[in-house]
Amino acid sequence: MDKKPLVSVLMGIYNCADTLEEAVDCIINQTYKNWELIMCDDCSSDNTFEVAMKLADKDKRIRVLKNEKNLTLAPTLNKCFREAEGVYVARMDGDDICAPDRFEKEIEVLNKHPEYAVVSSGMWFYDENGVYGKIINPEEPKGEDFVRQSPICHAPCMMRAYALKAVGGYSADKEVERIEDYDLWVRMYAKGFKAYNIQEPLYSMREGRDAIKRKKFKFRITEYKLRRRVCQQFGLGLKSKIMAIKPIIIGLMPQFVYSAVHKKRYKG
Repeated sequence: MDKKPLVSVLMGIYNCADTLEEAVDCIINQTYKNWELIMCDDCSSDNTFEVAMKLADKDKRIRVLKNEKNLTLAPTLNKCFREAEGVYVARMDGDDICAPDRFEKEIEVLNKHPEYAVVSSGMWFYDENGVYGKIINPEEPKGEDFVRQSPICHAPCMMRAYALKAVGGYSADKEVERIEDYDLWVRMYAKGFKAYNIQEPLYSMREGRDAIKRKKFKFRITEYKLRRRVCQQFGLGLKSKIMAIKPIIIGLMPQFVYSAVHKKRYKG
């Protein structure tokens, strides 16, 4: 194994004590072993930090950081990234799981295709009752794909470290709060970087089936503003500009209507 890790896994952790060990086990059990895991606790109110420290004691490839106050996800991931030594940077959340060959398959894409700066995969959605849906994004996202939704799943992604550094990492601007990943991809594409989506789910996101009810209208406005920026940056036409209004329309829909639309979109 090379002394310098090839893959740095960034994990912001917050109140995930009950699920963290399972998530970390998914990394430990990867078929590809040349990695480091950098976790940063964002001032959890449970014993997440203690669980993380115990996991680090068992594996020298794991490092644990801690914020002195709650910073939210973007600055927490940037803090992890500043400690990263890998050529590639992967993401993982503390309450999710992934396939054991995820890293192997993502590294293969990046090694064989220098034209891609980011690789991701499809994603399952599950809760305590099991898997209830999945999402598969376009294989090679184009500019127009960004106005419909983020066409790259963030949690399963792996990036070239130099590309993430070239765009200044994640934005901590309140204007992109809760859609930091969406903003990151837009900024990467604006710099000329491209992404590839493996057409199979290699990652499973733990998310309640009523998660859409938690999205506040102010965040839908934030998303609309980003989609409007997408139209400007990529020179998209009237159809895309109309599509950009979708988050506002969704926010005004009766909940039962949007629940039906959401269920159809993520149907497995």
